[in-house]
Amino acid sequence: MNKKTEPTIHDIARELNISASTVSRALNNNPRISQKTRDKIKAAADKLGYRPNTIASNLRNQKSNTIGIVVPMINRHFFSSVISGVEDVAFKAGYNVIISQSNDNFSKESTIVHSLFSNRVDGLIISIGMQTQTFAHLELFIRKHIPLVFFDRVVDEIDADKIVVDDFGGAFQVTQHLIDQGCRRIAHIAGPQNLKIYTERKRGYQQALSKNGLSVDQTLILYNNLTAEDGQKAIRQLLSLPNPPDAIFCANDTTALSVMIFLRDKGIKVPEDVALCGFSNEPFSEFVSPSISTIKQPGFEMGQKAAELLIDQIEKKGKTERKHQTFVMPTELIVRQSSSRK
Repeated sequence: MNKKTEPTIHDIARELNISASTVSRALNNNPRISQKTRDKIKAAADKLGYRPNTIASNLRNQKSNTIGIVVPMINRHFFSSVISGVEDVAFKAGYNVIISQSNDNFSKESTIVHSLFSNRVDGLIISIGMQTQTFAHLELFIRKHIPLVFFDRVVDEIDADKIVVDDFGGAFQVTQHLIDQGCRRIAHIAGPQNLKIYTERKRGYQQALSKNGLSVDQTLILYNNLTAEDGQKAIRQLLSLPNPPDAIFCANDTTALSVMIFLRDKGIKVPEDVALCGFSNEPFSEFVSPSISTIKQPGFEMGQKAAELLIDQIEKKGKTERKHQTFVMPTELIVRQSSSRK
């Protein structure tokens, strides 16, 4: 079977008995070609199944009008909200968005980033994975002067625009709220400390304890990757202590949910016996029973800001020099049933 070749502008030209240059101008909406002729040429292109060779065009123009975004997990509400914000701005500015997820796997993240680089994206927006501790794959963009913006999980060692939430302030609010509810032995299930968001959440927790005259008990701070399984292991360990906690602040909502399910199955009442708070305001946190107190993050707005910063860099590339900035977005404490004792 002979494989059919892709139709070209020369095929359209032969179909209409006009020059290929006229076809090219019409398909690029050149005003020198009348609207009537442009419509006629586009109708013929559709009939023949013509597809413009955007790769060749991109190579000529050295611009793909495509940006990449890499997130740890697409199925997390926060990250999907950021993606929506990025697409909202990018689409209006005439950019396509390639969305990838690393699954918190360093090897996969590195492969994705190199693929986006090879496919000549105009810029990259990324939140690094939990395993990421070396950054050669990202430094490649800096060396080649390709715009790069970090959000949420950022890399301090790389000079680039960054958008983060007030992780310290959010954690301080949560812990202060639990103290105000009468809790005194507050545990913290923390994330990997190679990621600044989790060191900041731990720091906010510790600062609130200290401000209220409560000692920081290291046996009440557990570190893991914040999966549901990790939450189950952590709550078992905390309940086995000679003096178990009366409250738990989890560094994400996934862990908080798994802790709550475990406590319920053991007949331990939330919040009467153990008060509970999460972080990130996943949709399920509002609809489970008891509903989970948490910290709301402005994901959509962060995505919008990330796209605005990246596109501004792309459009001004080589024209103006500017210092990179870090933007800190506010958080909001959402008090629900899991921590309301008063």
